[in-house]
Amino acid sequence: MRATSLLVLSLFLFSNLSGCFGAFEEGGLFSDSDSEEKFGIPGGLTLACLRSTQFESMVVEVDYSEGYEPDSQTISTLKDRLEQVCDKPGGVSILVTQTDFQHESSWSADDIREKGRETREGVPQDGARLRWHLMFPSGSYEASGVLGVAVDASTAAIFLDDVRDAEGFLSRPSAEDIEEAVTVHEVGHLLGLINLVYESSHQHEDDGHPGHSNNEDSVMYWAIESSDISSFVSNDVPDQFDSDDLDDLAGMASGELATVDQLWG
Repeated sequence: MRATSLLVLSLFLFSNLSGCFGAFEEGGLFSDSDSEEKFGIPGGLTLACLRSTQFESMVVEVDYSEGYEPDSQTISTLKDRLEQVCDKPGGVSILVTQTDFQHESSWSADDIREKGRETREGVPQDGARLRWHLMFPSGSYEASGVLGVAVDASTAAIFLDDVRDAEGFLSRPSAEDIEEAVTVHEVGHLLGLINLVYESSHQHEDDGHPGHSNNEDSVMYWAIESSDISSFVSNDVPDQFDSDDLDDLAGMASGELATVDQLWG
């Protein structure tokens, strides 16, 4: 019964959200054919990351357009956050590569999925290695004011043109701090936060922004996705999961929280 209610919740979330979640292909992203790759929804490889049963190591491919390389602190923080919650005895590595996406200007969710699959170096479920793919392309998302978007179980994009435009007055918050927060935020969605593939025992999902936190001290706070971030967050932008986020992740990892729509596990 609980799994059914979560499935209904997932359908509601992904049919009503613009912003952090890309519109999904008709019929969803779960293939009916064993010969076709299953791409899943954000959170669809959560257990694959949180557990080491099948995937002992993890690689995050970070591809960027010329002039859009993410800040070194963003990469360092991303690695730290994943190592904090994902059981990977073989380690978490970040592979940063300049890439020609052969795409200009506006991006749709389908564009991100298509170019992501064309440019990635390996499939998400790569033997004993889990692979996720983050893209830092030139241009902007088709929905105005969106700084980042997760489009399937392993792929997300961060739009640095809009991140830079969102920098606050006197660089408070700075573009670098916003970039760091947005990147961790989108990876949080790939980890299933908040309530994307489970139902939290904590009341920390924002009623007006499903899939996001109501705690402004969490990197999953709803305003992190918006170009109006400087209007909501002064000076310090959160780049860490809060205690409720971490408790949710621990509950999924242990099996205490039922986790649905998984491509593995």
